[in-house]
Amino acid sequence: MDNAHPDPCPPGIGTQAPDIEALTTTGKIKFSEFARNKWVVFFSHPADFTPVCTTEMSGFAARHEEFTALHTELLGLSIDSIHAHIAWVNNVREKSGVYFRFPIIADFDLKVARLYGMVQPGESTTAAVRAIFFIDPNRKIRLSMNYPMSVGRNLDEVLRALKVLQFVDEHHVSTPLNWQPGDKVVLPAPQTLEQLDIRLADESVEQMDFYLAEKHV
Repeated sequence: MDNAHPDPCPPGIGTQAPDIEALTTTGKIKFSEFARNKWVVFFSHPADFTPVCTTEMSGFAARHEEFTALHTELLGLSIDSIHAHIAWVNNVREKSGVYFRFPIIADFDLKVARLYGMVQPGESTTAAVRAIFFIDPNRKIRLSMNYPMSVGRNLDEVLRALKVLQFVDEHHVSTPLNWQPGDKVVLPAPQTLEQLDIRLADESVEQMDFYLAEKHV
């Protein structure tokens, strides 16, 4: 793509995820229908039949039920044809018994990858980086991560991030460093003297100072 037609700016946190129609390994999807009333973890990998990508996709497949339990759909993408995708999925199933049941977008023309900023020329102009987007039921992008091609993602962190996002939405709190389900949360700083007095009287709150207080919820 030349300078006269630059790639669009990738969608950022808090923006609406672009609606797309795409061919996938489970059939054609329209994102707004696919994601209706659910969270989506949308991730790209550089290429089919490559070692790091195979470990990552196998990991997502092995833990698919954990995402389902969190009312979350998985959606993959790489810049390969639908025939390459299907051959790769079947190859992994035959060799390891792991089956990629979630849809994988065949983005042979790079249209979706460019729309989401998954093609980063400093890394490659012909393949997607290891991008991942956490998209909420309102189709808003809530968190994104980008990894270089040579570095596999940490699936525990992907699941932790998803749980954090869902938790803060439910409880209207913030979370501290390394938060895990069951840990204390960070409370917003009081905005009035009355709120401060209420906090000081709350024995369930651990308070380093008025602006940093934690408690279990």
